[in-house]
Amino acid sequence: MACAACSSVLVLSAGIGAQAPATAPRVELRAAPLLKLTGDVDSNSPAVWEDVGGRRRLTVVTSWGGQPSTSRGTQLAALGQPTPTVIDPWPGGGVWIEAIVPDVDGTWYGYYHQENFATMCGTERVIPRIGAVRSRDAGLTWQPLGTILEAPPGTHDCATLNEYFVGGVGDFSVQLDPSSRDLYVFYSSYLRSQHRQGVGVARLAWADRDNPVGKAMVWRTRTWAPASIVTRADESLRVIYPAAVPIFPTTQSWHDEDPAADGFWGPSVHWNTYLRLYVMLLNRASDETFKQEGIYISYAPRLDDPRLWSAPARIMGGDEWYPQVIGLERDGTDKRAGQTARLFLSGTSSYYLRFTR
Repeated sequence: MACAACSSVLVLSAGIGAQAPATAPRVELRAAPLLKLTGDVDSNSPAVWEDVGGRRRLTVVTSWGGQPSTSRGTQLAALGQPTPTVIDPWPGGGVWIEAIVPDVDGTWYGYYHQENFATMCGTERVIPRIGAVRSRDAGLTWQPLGTILEAPPGTHDCATLNEYFVGGVGDFSVQLDPSSRDLYVFYSSYLRSQHRQGVGVARLAWADRDNPVGKAMVWRTRTWAPASIVTRADESLRVIYPAAVPIFPTTQSWHDEDPAADGFWGPSVHWNTYLRLYVMLLNRASDETFKQEGIYISYAPRLDDPRLWSAPARIMGGDEWYPQVIGLERDGTDKRAGQTARLFLSGTSSYYLRFTR
């Protein structure tokens, strides 16, 4: 992987709203001993700490080829070999678990990227959507809770040159707000219309976590738009989620006659305890095969107003996808980190991220 910027310190713009710090955060990439997650990785990989018999145990879920796997260990560098994650009944298609939020009662709520073939297009390309699962045994087994977000009907493009998707939403991460009131989903939108492509945000009331279908609301510039429930001809009900207005829109379409593209995707968000800010890492693609132009970073002081996210700033180039951190502190995960954190790309870490104010 080429990384001409890896030894540089990058000063980022402070355009993150009224609560922005007086000086912009700085981030430095520092070389670190090579560390790989034990499972194969093709998505964000959630991490959860728990106390088991008076000892701390780390669980990391990795996903590859539509099958998630679970690894456990006493520390990040001592994870055991992965075992296939059990979801019963299987939701269908390929499933990638990209986020886990533990509840105070010990229940785990997982959120997955799901891919089904776009049969209406006569192709092996897919339409992704986002679903939820629940575990009452610390991730040994999971129960599906249904789809929590999908693209509106008729927003796919069968003629697209995109290598993977004809439409849909997915490639995401989640954050629960500090008051445990709302869960925020930061996701990639691949809809046909360019002005609906990019990084979208949805909000789900945490009180609805056990019955989430149809409850998510989607950010549309200034408001949160609810889903609608429509009755089909056979009198069954269908949930239709609105299209987001992206906070980071695609500037060159995923679906047109030009194989080039320019879009952010795959957001990974963590709360940085040192900066007291939320930090988002992003992929940026340069064509419709998802060729990686670089890894970018953005900041926000709060989750409830997506307008506060700063303009993404490039921190490195390279070919690997799925940038995320795992914090080095006792409670460090993919959602919580401090001044120095491990930077992972596709499940491999050879750099630390070091933040300064």
